[in-house]
Amino acid sequence: MPIINQQEGRRRLIGELLELHKIHNQTELVHLLRAEGYEATQSSVSRDLRDLGAAKLKDGYSLPERLNQDKQDSLVAVMEFMRDLRSAGPNLLVINTAIGAAQRVALVLDRISWPEIVGTVSGDDTIFVATAGAASQKRLVARLQDSASDSELQ
Repeated sequence: MPIINQQEGRRRLIGELLELHKIHNQTELVHLLRAEGYEATQSSVSRDLRDLGAAKLKDGYSLPERLNQDKQDSLVAVMEFMRDLRSAGPNLLVINTAIGAAQRVALVLDRISWPEIVGTVSGDDTIFVATAGAASQKRLVARLQDSASDSELQ
C-alpha cells in the first residue's frame, strides 16, 4: 500500500477508533492500528493525532468533532488546558496552555466568533490573541474568566 494511502487510511481508522473506544495513551492506539493491519509507531501516531487536531483529555483522546457543537460548551471543554492569560499591550492577549494544547484552544477561540477576537496565532503552549483595542481586550478577559468559572462548576 503506498505511504500516502497508508497514512490516510490510518488516520481515518484513528478517527473511528477514537469514536468507538476510550484510548488513554498512544501505545493503546498503536496496538489497535497494528491489529487492523496498519503500520504504526508511537511517532507516526503522535503526528497523526496532532494533524487530526486530537487532544488528550482526562478520559482519553478526543477529536474536535467530538466536542459539543454548542460553541460555549466547546470553550468550557478546553478551559482545563488554559493555565494563564495576560495582556501584552492594548491589542494582544497572551494565553498559556498545557503543553500541546494551544492549537486546540486557539481553534475553539477562532470558531466561537466573539467580536472581541480579531485573530489568533498559536504555538505549542502559547496563544497570541489579537483584539481591536483595550476595551475589547478587557471584555475578552472577562468572558474567558466567566467561562473558566463555568468549567470549574462542572
